[in-house]
Amino acid sequence: MTDLPESSDEQLLVLLQGGDTTALEQLYERHHRLALAVAFRVLSDWGGAEEVVQETFLAVWSRAASFRADRGGARGWMLSIVRHRAIDRMRRARGLGPTATLDDTLADRGEADVFQAANREVERERIVEALAELPREQRETLELAYYAGLTQQEISDSAGIPLGTVKGRMRLAMDKLRIALSDLTPDVGGTA
Repeated sequence: MTDLPESSDEQLLVLLQGGDTTALEQLYERHHRLALAVAFRVLSDWGGAEEVVQETFLAVWSRAASFRADRGGARGWMLSIVRHRAIDRMRRARGLGPTATLDDTLADRGEADVFQAANREVERERIVEALAELPREQRETLELAYYAGLTQQEISDSAGIPLGTVKGRMRLAMDKLRIALSDLTPDVGGTA
């Protein structure tokens, strides 16, 4: 087993394509905590998040050849796999789970809450769709900031791009989201 602490993530993926298990171990050691945080943020379930991280690194192992450096950094690529797998897991889990028989005489005191929950779900889906419409670089920058909790400086450092570029991508992405989701926000300025 060779020690690869000086290798970049992209170099590790190249080694991984050749079957180097040490490269996978190194990628896991570097990124599993952040991957777990991203998965937990989507699922709100530690057990499910841990399973998503394991599935992700299996996918990284089997799909290392699909990584394209011209489309972004290795870290962003791996975190997008985490996020997509977590969302897929959440979608599969909808409607499933234990059921219970309820007493018919119980009043439904949460009727308004059901509407609010459904409305929040529709809004969440709209946001996910709007994010998917963003250019890849802008979407990945937002995902690293909001799902992974990275600062703009951390994004700059990890992606190897200038801080000004990160700030510009964030601003452009937020402007596009604001326009795409304008019907979801109340009219604060309001005209009388």
